[in-house]
Amino acid sequence: MKKFDVIVLGVGSMGSAACYYLSQAGANVLGLEQFSITHDQGSHAGQSRIIRKAYFEHPDYVPLLHRAYENWQELEAITGHQVFFKTGLFYAGPRHHELIDGTIRSAQLHAIGLETLDASKRNQNFPQFELPDNAITLLEPNAGFVTPERAILLFVEQAIRHGATIKSHQHVTGWKNLGTHVEVTTAEETYCCDKLVVTAGPWASKILPFVEKHLTVTRQVVAWFKPRQWEMFEFGRFPCWLVAEEGIPGAFYGFPILPSANFGPPIGLKVAYHYPGLIVDPDHVNRTDTSQEGNVLTNAVKRFMPQGFDQLLSVKTCLYTNSTDEHFVLDFLPNTDQKVVMATGFSGHGFKFSSVVGEILRDLALKGTTTQPIGFLRLDRLVQ
Repeated sequence: MKKFDVIVLGVGSMGSAACYYLSQAGANVLGLEQFSITHDQGSHAGQSRIIRKAYFEHPDYVPLLHRAYENWQELEAITGHQVFFKTGLFYAGPRHHELIDGTIRSAQLHAIGLETLDASKRNQNFPQFELPDNAITLLEPNAGFVTPERAILLFVEQAIRHGATIKSHQHVTGWKNLGTHVEVTTAEETYCCDKLVVTAGPWASKILPFVEKHLTVTRQVVAWFKPRQWEMFEFGRFPCWLVAEEGIPGAFYGFPILPSANFGPPIGLKVAYHYPGLIVDPDHVNRTDTSQEGNVLTNAVKRFMPQGFDQLLSVKTCLYTNSTDEHFVLDFLPNTDQKVVMATGFSGHGFKFSSVVGEILRDLALKGTTTQPIGFLRLDRLVQ
């Protein structure tokens, strides 16, 4: 039986970062991934993820975001490849909407640069949007997007260079805490380790039944459009954006058109809806019948970005792993004597944090604690 210091289950968003930081610290690491690296079956595919600091979800995330930005810059410096692209982030929504109030609150508490745009300035600087005159509009200049597939590949490459063993297409059939060590079984082999880190995304509840009742997996649909005026929406001319509408839960969001030669497919203006979709089993997801969600996205673009729609080019699905309060779970699995660490429940807003989550998972696995402020993300808030 092969013995490792740490085994990481799931080498996607968080797992790839965990493998990197663990191996960088000198740990003998095995990363097990059931699909390829990278893949489009979970939560990390699709070219781009928004990164922002004026965090409407909760101001306690902001210190973690400061560290995440630093770690993304460090990854770029080490590898010589850019993963963070600053485009600015345009926010719009009704007065006192959670998106607007929460963004302003976090910006004020943490002194984050945030500009309020009156209707005249909004129309002058962002003519792509057609919004009610009374809509509140904000601009976070230092926000932008991170490239998920590129970031994961860079983390994995660096982990391998630091001695990590990474195995793809490995289906984990079970694990056991035997007191002195943890045993992990795949369809092909059995391994043992001192510490187990579970970063299994939508499959976390199947690997960690203890937390199953606190997690819900939903199917999310993302679309790419051909706009009427292509140049208006190109990278360099158009920001990332988040728009909330009266009477509609959640928020729509999107990105500038990214040049395919540099960023790969899909081609077009990317638009999505940040709100939990259909509840699914991650092993049995209907990824073909997406017409209902596609129509929701098409109609939204027609409403507030009329020059953004000419033709629907492509549709893809991803999965959210939603915790019951839509906040992350970063903690030890109870009753395992701190031998099992979990990172789950990222609820559709986690990728931007993966660079700091990897560092946190390293600390928890190797030291049993972390200096990062994750008290509000502990599991006990959900099980009380």
